[in-house]
Parts: sequence; C-alpha cells; structure tokens
Amino acid sequence: MRKRSDWDSYFMEIAKVVATRATCDRKHVGAVIVRDRTILSTGYNGSIRGLPHCDEAGHMMENGHCVATIHAEANAILQAAKNGVGIDCGDIYITASPCWPCFKLIANTGIKRIVFGEFYRDERIFEYAAKLSIELVGLGEAARPPAGAQSVSGRGCRGTCR
Repeated sequence: MRKRSDWDSYFMEIAKVVATRATCDRKHVGAVIVRDRTILSTGYNGSIRGLPHCDEAGHMMENGHCVATIHAEANAILQAAKNGVGIDCGDIYITASPCWPCFKLIANTGIKRIVFGEFYRDERIFEYAAKLSIELVGLGEAARPPAGAQSVSGRGCRGTCR
C-alpha cells in the first residue's frame, strides 16, 4: 500500500517541480504560496520578463552571485499581486531558505510560515522570524540551520488572520 504524503512534503514536491522552470543555471529554486491547503501562487528564479535568460545570455555577477534574476519567492509574490490574490497568513514552500531581501518581502506580505528544503546562506532569517512570529520549518537533512541558529515555530498571526 502506498504511503500518502503529508501536506508539507506534498507542497515541497510541487516547489521542486516549479524549480525545474528556473532560467538561471547557477541555482534552480521554486516557491509555492499556499493558504488553507490551496495553492495561491508559484514562482521560480528567472530573468526579468522580456529579457534573455542568463543561462543563455550570461550571468550578471556581483560578489559571487548572479543578480540578473528575480528570486523564486519574489516571483511568487509578484504573480499573486499581478493576479489580485491575497497571500496574507499563508505559507510559502521554497526549495532553499530565503535570502535576506526575500525574507523581508515575505515578512511584509503577512505570510506566517516559511517551509524550506535546504539552508541557503543567511542566518539572520532565524533571528527575525522569531521576532516576527513567523514559523520557519526546514524539511530534510539539508535544511539544518547553522550551529547556533534554531528553527522557529509558533504561528502568531497578530490578530489579522482568520
């Protein structure tokens, strides 16, 4: 008999499929925004709409990172906004933990739970998630935060969610 996936694993698998659409060959990241077990938006890292993909035209490198792309989290947020979809009090599933700029975007949208597949690079997210009552959940061995940082739990919605 087949074992049924839990919701976190299910949505993370979808984020992995979304990541296959990424157009930067340096790192493929996918994001899925969910509320009440319903997908609201998806995003992957890719070039600005209408510009060549960096895996075709070359990378715009700054401090060892390609800055030509819009990150998956930002694209998922932008797609929701473009389509008039509210994402407050939702969850976001990301194949890699958010960088600091994307964490700030996520926090300001009112998303209350971040589930990530691997730890990427920015430890500040753990401290600020705790301050903002945003739950951080790492799935799998690669999601372990660095020593000293801890996953944060507690879904405080500051009275704005259902």
